[in-house]
Amino acid sequence: MKQVLNRLINHEQLTKEEARNVLVSISEGKFNQSQIAAFLTVFMMRSVTLEELEGFRDALLDLCLAVDLKGYNTIDLCGTGGDSKDTFNISTLSSFVTAGAGVLVTKHGNYGVSSISGSSNVMEQLGIKFSSDTDFLKRSLDEAGICVLHAPLFHPAMKNVAPIRRDLAVKTFFNMLGPMVNPAFPKNQLVGVFNLELARLYGYLYQKSDKKYAILHAMDGYDEISLTGAVKVISNTSEKIMQPEDFGFKTIKQSDIHGGDTVESSANIFKTIISGNGTQQQNNVICANAGMAISVANQCSIETGIEKAKDSLQSGKALQVLQKLQKISA
Repeated sequence: MKQVLNRLINHEQLTKEEARNVLVSISEGKFNQSQIAAFLTVFMMRSVTLEELEGFRDALLDLCLAVDLKGYNTIDLCGTGGDSKDTFNISTLSSFVTAGAGVLVTKHGNYGVSSISGSSNVMEQLGIKFSSDTDFLKRSLDEAGICVLHAPLFHPAMKNVAPIRRDLAVKTFFNMLGPMVNPAFPKNQLVGVFNLELARLYGYLYQKSDKKYAILHAMDGYDEISLTGAVKVISNTSEKIMQPEDFGFKTIKQSDIHGGDTVESSANIFKTIISGNGTQQQNNVICANAGMAISVANQCSIETGIEKAKDSLQSGKALQVLQKLQKISA
């Protein structure tokens, strides 16, 4: 690690294979916590390159406990986090609305590191069981239309990094990797990222895959469609900037989508919105993101996707998805 750190401190870059090997060595416990923290810190000081990101991703996918859900055509809605916006759990709520619209969802998530309440914090608070058992996950998909993949269960190799990330409590390149290392290898993906540079890197990497995808970055910093302004959307077929009006909604204020100050309050916001009692602004943000996911998975127009999302939320179908998953988890 000393040689790697010296190279990085001298502004050298790692090849894809070198990046992969470092992460494999970390997983094997070959480096101490100080060395790992220093390695993470370097990448807070400078941007990760395409080759480095690809190498890190390949390592985590090679090391993960893959779950065989090949018979299911699913989508993952997952943001990198790290946007320091402290919104309510938009991608998780949008996942349930998407499932309520009949699109199967394999939701990859984790506890919050740089945010108050990550996807897994809220799911746990709502009584959702975390499991790596394939039969349980298939039953969740069959009965509820969604399964929750709690990242630590599928990425045991990263147990050496988890406490360091918690102690640092800021975004690291692991935030960048989260959406790319779903152990179910979904065929469709809606990804939110925290800056434009990362959106481009994701675009390059996803072009090499056979996924259907949309990569999102709100121009004012959100890792999702925020409706607070314009959003960059990179997909299989296009690259464009969309305004709230393009989704059929008005521009909203940042305060309209602020999240809870605790895990409990975040879970309460989640329950309020999914029960159909959210504010118009909250509902619109959820329907914009779920609508985009539905359009990716079903290869339909964004307008059709949003209509399906609105129906899922307003009719109670999204709430039924949550209730079914809670029942299976009991």
